[in-house]
Amino acid sequence: MHRLFVEKTTPFANDSAHLIGDLRNNLAIESIKSARIVQRYDLDGLTDEEFAKATQLILSEPQVETSSTELSLSSDETAFAVEFLPGQFDQRADSAAQCVQILTGKERPFVSSARVIILTGKLSKKDLEAIKKYLINPVDSHEVSVDAPYKRNDSPEPTNVAILKGFNQKSKADFERYRSELGLAMSTADLLHTQKHFQKEDREPTITELRMLDTYWSDHCRHTTFMSKIAKVSFDDGTEVIQETYDTYLATRDEVYGANTERPVTLMDIALMGMKELRKSGELDNLEVSNEINAASIVVHGDDEQEWLVQFKNETHNHPTEIEPFGGAA
Repeated sequence: MHRLFVEKTTPFANDSAHLIGDLRNNLAIESIKSARIVQRYDLDGLTDEEFAKATQLILSEPQVETSSTELSLSSDETAFAVEFLPGQFDQRADSAAQCVQILTGKERPFVSSARVIILTGKLSKKDLEAIKKYLINPVDSHEVSVDAPYKRNDSPEPTNVAILKGFNQKSKADFERYRSELGLAMSTADLLHTQKHFQKEDREPTITELRMLDTYWSDHCRHTTFMSKIAKVSFDDGTEVIQETYDTYLATRDEVYGANTERPVTLMDIALMGMKELRKSGELDNLEVSNEINAASIVVHGDDEQEWLVQFKNETHNHPTEIEPFGGAA
């Protein structure tokens, strides 16, 4: 097993400079004097010669970074390391492993990466705990030892999936507490609907089934907030431009749907009204209309007059965004 520490040289340490300002401004910890961010790699399956080549050609940029097999810390520096949780995809480590495989022409090596945060200043235990809580996202990462050798642990054999005993007998009040206990995104009405299904099946759901439903019935996936009916709208002083825009939307609704429409006012309808107006006026005649509503689809003509369907996907999901929205939805 080889270990490497890579750090930007001072003129290029932009992330470190940003970190200092971030902690001072958002946590009000003025005692921080300096910060260093060091990228740590652990590699298994390489000879010393291969590791040396990978260090210079893949794992570091010698023009702007320093690299070392040991981490040097002064007496006034405090350090902690952060890595992704087991099972969480580590793009940096995966990319490094692929590149090293190309370099050696052999089997893909094992690569693990971690980020070492090094701080200088008079930091209390409370300050350090606040910094760690701020920087470490428990949904996808955890703190690991800075110095301890990396251990490749075999994945434990999974336990039997828990059956939610008593689920089919719960009342509405029970489910309201249950949502809080399990941290569910779905509503109490969703749980009651799910209960009816499993009562018909004459069995109780597993925790996996409930978590899966919770993911795909969440606000993030079903856009329930965007589809909620807006019953009353008011505007504060100084928001005349916003009110004029909203009035324009209402007038456009009447043109598109007719004045007597029963369609509810929703955030989704507001977002789509411009497109619907263009369609009605004939200015958007190449829009493809189908059951696929998760992307913007237009019809274009190729050189040979063949029609092609171009779809603009607006986001991808690679993270439990309903739990914590800042770790990966793009």
